[in-house]
Parts: sequence; C-alpha cells; structure tokens
Amino acid sequence: MRNVTLIATAAMGLESVVAKEVKQLGYEAEVENGKVIFEAPVSAIPRCNLWLRTADRVRLLVGKFKAVTFDELFESVKSLPWESFIAEDGQFPVTGKSVKSKLYSVSDCQAITKKAIAERLKLKYGIASKMSETGAMYKVEVALLKDEVTLTLDTSGAGLHKRGYRVGQGEAPLKETMAAALVLLTNWKPEFPLIDLFCGSGTIPIEAALIGQNIAPGFNREFASENWGFIKNKYWQEAFEEAEDKANYDQKLDIIGSDIDHKLIGIANDNAIEAGLGDLISWKQMQVKDLFIRKDNGYIIGNPPYGQRLGDKETVADIYRNLGLIMRNHPSWSVYILTAYEEFEKEYGQKSTKKRKLFNGFIRTDFYQYFGNKIKE
Repeated sequence: MRNVTLIATAAMGLESVVAKEVKQLGYEAEVENGKVIFEAPVSAIPRCNLWLRTADRVRLLVGKFKAVTFDELFESVKSLPWESFIAEDGQFPVTGKSVKSKLYSVSDCQAITKKAIAERLKLKYGIASKMSETGAMYKVEVALLKDEVTLTLDTSGAGLHKRGYRVGQGEAPLKETMAAALVLLTNWKPEFPLIDLFCGSGTIPIEAALIGQNIAPGFNREFASENWGFIKNKYWQEAFEEAEDKANYDQKLDIIGSDIDHKLIGIANDNAIEAGLGDLISWKQMQVKDLFIRKDNGYIIGNPPYGQRLGDKETVADIYRNLGLIMRNHPSWSVYILTAYEEFEKEYGQKSTKKRKLFNGFIRTDFYQYFGNKIKE
C-alpha cells in the first residue's frame, strides 16, 4: 500500500513537542494549529500509537475537499476510497464538527457522510442490502472549517493519554500527555535527580520514569487499528518488538514524588506499580517547606495548586514563597512550574529564565522555567 497521511492531534501549545516526537520516529512533519501532519508508510500507525507521548490521538486522513452544499458533501465523500480502509463488515460511526462553514448542522453532515460511505462500500463490496457493521471499529470524523471538509479515521481508539496504568486519581489529575510534555520541555536526563513536590496521583514522576527508561507509553494498552485488515499483523508485532528492544530497563533513576495528601501518595504508588515502575520512584508525604535537597544538578517539575478557589490564594502564595526560598540555596537545580497563578514570579521571588503559555485542559497556564547552573562533575 502507498504511504498514508497521518494527523497527530495535540493540545494547544504542544504542537512543536509532538512534531519533534514524530521527527524522532523518522517522519517529516508539518505543524498546524492543534495538529501535526505527516506522510508515512502504513507501519507508522502502530509505531506512532505506541511511541507518541504528547499527542492526543493519531488520525488517518482519508480526504479533504471544499463543500458548501449537502450534494457536494455527499458526492465528494462518496468519491473517496473508503474500501481501501474499511472492511466489508466494519463498523463506521461518524462524529463531526463545523466551524465557520455554510454547512453548520453537524448532525446533517454526519448523516450525509455516513450515507455516502455506505453507498460507496456497498458498490465496491457488491452488497445490495444494509451493511452488517459487526466487525472492527473505524471511527470516522467529518470536520468542517471555513467550508473545507477533512475526513479522518481514528486509529487510536481511547485517547493516547490513557496509558493503562491509572488505577486511581485525585480531583484534577494532569493528563498523562501533558505530564510527559512538561518533562520533555526540560533538558532533564535520566542520570539527574528529579522531584515533583505536588505529585497528586503521580503522573509527572511516572511519565518521567517511562521517558528515563525509554519505555513506549502505549506498551500497556490496545488500539482501535490493531483489528484493521489493511495494517498487516507483522507491523504491530514489529512495533511491539521495537518497543521492547529500545526499552532500557537497567537505567537507574532518582525520581521522587511528594504531596501533602497521604491518600494521594497511596494512589500514586498504586499507579506506579500498575505501570511496572514500582521500584523506580520514591513517594513521600510532605509539605514544600520540608524539602531537603542533598544532591546537585537536579530538577523540580511540578503542577502545584493554582489558588483559583476563594480562600486558597494565600496558602498557594505561601507554597510558592517557600519553594523560592529553598531553591535560592540550590543554584545548580532547574525548576519548572506549571501554574495559572499570575503573580507566581513575584511570590517565588525571581523572574523566570523563560516562560511558555500552555493550556491545562481549558485553563490557560504558564510554564515557568528556571535554568540551574550545572556543576561540572
């Protein structure tokens, strides 16, 4: 089969991180808002689903065209080679979205797309009656933006943040994809110590450990496209074998996750065990002001409380002040903090080396970065 066009979707602000990951897998990528687009062989579908730490999902582009009438939509959808992808008994539910387009009724666009695909498949497979739709799942999305229609198939199934290790979580857990991005946006290497003082259910330390030992984040889960006929089984086998070969289980790590809430520490530990990383991360219940640093050249990466609830602001300001005071005595350490608290630098007592705008869910946050002066060994 010829190359396919894949779209790795990304949270706003993380597109360049996803693009870098795609390039590391050996594919040339173009960045657009909220997505990274690349041409690749079919074997890239298993590899990208297994390896992309920061993408939300991997979609397969079936076609793109302009449509301003329902007739145009129907005919253009019907002209696409659906039979190259969807099996005769495939299930193909259609979801949709429409932004700034003449065809604004999403339910109508979905219904027309579904009908056009069915007509095409019946014609190609020689089916006179209704499609059975009892086989593998091929989720179709019809997305309209300024009258341009993009049709994709979702190769991932559950979003890629669902790694399969989360047995429990706190109130506002950080998505695994975002946690991995926070680690990848630093220049942390597995030989350096790493501490997350606000670890919650443990997502940042767990993602850091997976990165540290080069373990593919999708190794523990299933994907929708594992059952697709046009992707040879051997591609999946090869992708899983590659992941096994590239994992560096002997890499020693010095990662600590701490939180003020002992219940969350228990959950974090359970999640780490589920991820197969039980021995690699130390968990501690403690407050920020009790942090005692023994080594040089470490990293603090954290997603602390933002103080957005009434009455929390002073408590949170206090946490930031304590952290700033402690870290002043450890200039070789780098500190990376994600927060929506606008006066973070003032409370921390120092202007950041760099900051980056990111969205944690729908909350606009800044990723404050303080680069340590590394001590040469």
